[in-house]
Amino acid sequence: MTNLTRRTVLRTLATTSAIPLIGMPHVARAAEIELKYGNNLPLSHPLNIRAQEAAERVAKETNGKVEIKIFPNNQLGGDTDMLSQVRNGGITFFTPSALVIATLVPVAAINAVGFAFADYDQVWKAMDGKLGAHVRDAISKVNLYAFEKMWDNGFRQMTTSGKAIESAKEMAGLKIRVPVSPLSISMFKALDAAPASLQFSEVYSALQTKVVDAQENPLPIIQVAKLYEVQKSCAISNHIWDGFWFIANGRAWRGLPADVQKIVADAINDAGMKQRGDIKALNETVQADLQSKGLAFNKTNPDSFRAKLRDAGFYKEWQERFGAEAWGLLEGAVGKLA
Repeated sequence: MTNLTRRTVLRTLATTSAIPLIGMPHVARAAEIELKYGNNLPLSHPLNIRAQEAAERVAKETNGKVEIKIFPNNQLGGDTDMLSQVRNGGITFFTPSALVIATLVPVAAINAVGFAFADYDQVWKAMDGKLGAHVRDAISKVNLYAFEKMWDNGFRQMTTSGKAIESAKEMAGLKIRVPVSPLSISMFKALDAAPASLQFSEVYSALQTKVVDAQENPLPIIQVAKLYEVQKSCAISNHIWDGFWFIANGRAWRGLPADVQKIVADAINDAGMKQRGDIKALNETVQADLQSKGLAFNKTNPDSFRAKLRDAGFYKEWQERFGAEAWGLLEGAVGKLA
């Protein structure tokens, strides 16, 4: 596995143009099959680096017959736009986070249940196992094809400009920015916080002007958005794990020859496995960098958060929303929640 350090990522960003990435290396003839892939991440992100490797592998193994063009960094629109495009066939592939695709397939948000996963072992046991298969089946019912392996978006952590968050009691009355997600809003309300749904583009200014005092995101996002400039401490809460489903337009996928399907699926799933390792290594590097910039880190007591959510009826509510079958598969991987 290629080891992606922060230096490697930055070097890639510096040497790659902002135009669509072309996955096919130089060949003597034009590709017979052109597949478009859009995403919302910068070129430097491990997702795009590994996707490019997958595109090159597909071109090589099909002798230039198949070309995957990658359009990163919202070049084709925002998440809602690209989700619509992959549904109508305007693009072939898209990598929405589970919370994004949950607008179409509600059960896809089940991996984001608050404080469900203790670590990555539990995450991959669930998402590479029966729970992941259950979600993929639900995705197929809206005429989308989900590849077997999810790509990693990381655990989300909480930062604040005030008192460090160590247990559930520090959440009472906390004005915290959350994504526009019913599950996230429900969780923070159950913790007695005061969640405010804001677009990510508004987060820095909202923290700077004290509209909110806290926010939550994966560490690489906290770094790239320079939120350490307006936040004092970071609680390693791992309160939500989120990942990217690599999805394809159902009709376009079914229209590919069987041998091409296998080559593409193998390349994308293998690249996803490598990207998982990249994110794990990047998180370790990012924490050290954020500490050097003055952001203080502390551990939390996850049991106190789970107890609070249980007492507030959060788990019971979402067990009913997701359904007994899906919830049973989640608890089979992580243990009893509700």
